[in-house]
Amino acid sequence: MSFTVAIVGRPNVGKSTLFNRLVGKKLALVDDTPGVTRDRRPGDARLMDLKFRIVDTAGLEEAAEETLQGRMRAQTEAAIDEADLTLFVVDAKMGLTPVDQALAEMLRRHGRPVVLVANKSEARGSDSGFYDAFTLGLGDPCPISAEHGQGMIDLRDAIVEAIGHERAFPPKDEVAVTDVVIPRPAEGAEDDEEEPVYDETKPLRVAIVGRPNAGKSTLINRFLGEDRLLTGPEAGITRDSISVDWAWRGRTIKMFDTAGMRRKARVIEKLEKLSVADGLRAIRFAETVVIVFDATIPFEKQDLQIVDLVVREGRAAVLAFNKWDMIDDRQAVLADLREKTDRLLPQARGIRAVPISGQTGEGLDRLMQAIVDTDKVWNKRVSTAKLNRWLEVQQVQHPPPAVSGRRIKLKYMTQVKARPPAFMISCTRSDALPESYVRYLINGLRADFAMPGVPIRIHFRSAENPFESKKRR
Repeated sequence: MSFTVAIVGRPNVGKSTLFNRLVGKKLALVDDTPGVTRDRRPGDARLMDLKFRIVDTAGLEEAAEETLQGRMRAQTEAAIDEADLTLFVVDAKMGLTPVDQALAEMLRRHGRPVVLVANKSEARGSDSGFYDAFTLGLGDPCPISAEHGQGMIDLRDAIVEAIGHERAFPPKDEVAVTDVVIPRPAEGAEDDEEEPVYDETKPLRVAIVGRPNAGKSTLINRFLGEDRLLTGPEAGITRDSISVDWAWRGRTIKMFDTAGMRRKARVIEKLEKLSVADGLRAIRFAETVVIVFDATIPFEKQDLQIVDLVVREGRAAVLAFNKWDMIDDRQAVLADLREKTDRLLPQARGIRAVPISGQTGEGLDRLMQAIVDTDKVWNKRVSTAKLNRWLEVQQVQHPPPAVSGRRIKLKYMTQVKARPPAFMISCTRSDALPESYVRYLINGLRADFAMPGVPIRIHFRSAENPFESKKRR
């Protein structure tokens, strides 16, 4: 993107609504309650022919530095320092407040270009608030309606004028058009089935999930080496699913911080329901999911339900036992955690678990290596020839049971997809195959093809009987 724009303003003036309008998606949580947004949320915006990077911020309030509102203010000021342009949003319906005057003075001190935006200008009685915005001394206000999409052309012109036409529309690199020759595959190449090689350079999407106050945001801040996300002793600080980009050993990592997930019966407020739903979308979008456990109180019922949810979604899962710096007898606790992991999570047998400390940075390299190793298994493919030889051995060692006096025959096996690994077995009477034998095959695949800790799907298909519909004479 050519430049970065930060959206600032006091709480409940429509900053997140404008953010969603510019990115074209409902990424940021929107509610009538003031102070919904707390962290910086970046996104790729498009306004007609203008493309730029947009950052949604928390509402600015006057508060002490050690309070939650004070830490939110520090995050917003950091976004202003990093941005090339600031959109200062005021509420034309309610008019100016002393907080708006203080924010205008703060923006003047930062010295960044500012576009004054008068939101909610479609409301009845908003003219007085619009004209009051002239007194801020930040230029002519741009009247818009972020909810209804009115005034977007004027906003585009104001941004171009503030940032400069050269910066807004950088010259494009010309690419020479040449004739492209597509080589024909060699004869017989289709018959040679090879297992694909894992790409060590492709970007990796990782979601961090867990119960409230487990240390998810602190862990990501330690990875980044800066206070990028809002943290504190209060439970449930994170509301939006925030994505951050960084590099580990030359590989691009997109990491998602999510809101803490409590038990469903305790989630009553609408805002918390929206936060949990946003976290579930992050799980479905990610490739690998790190479930953060509190090592001082691990394996609560909610922890097990989160792991089961991740496995059912088909994501690659890694356990991170956080707050390891608070454990005294580490050897005994580690042995107990290993025993409970094998006993309480049979659906993810062999799942990788790493003790870490987000506060001190202990074990973070081991955690990242476990994430990469799990992603390799999640993308693994096995050739059809190996699978059929394996299936024959499995039937010799443990034949399928006879149901109603008739033996079930497993004829053919192939892998139909990866991410997660999924297999198809052609057999007779697939509906009569017991679940215990399916678990036997899944455990055999994990052990013989080195696929621990990832979900494995097996689908069965029976050949159609052409005489099934005909009556006996």
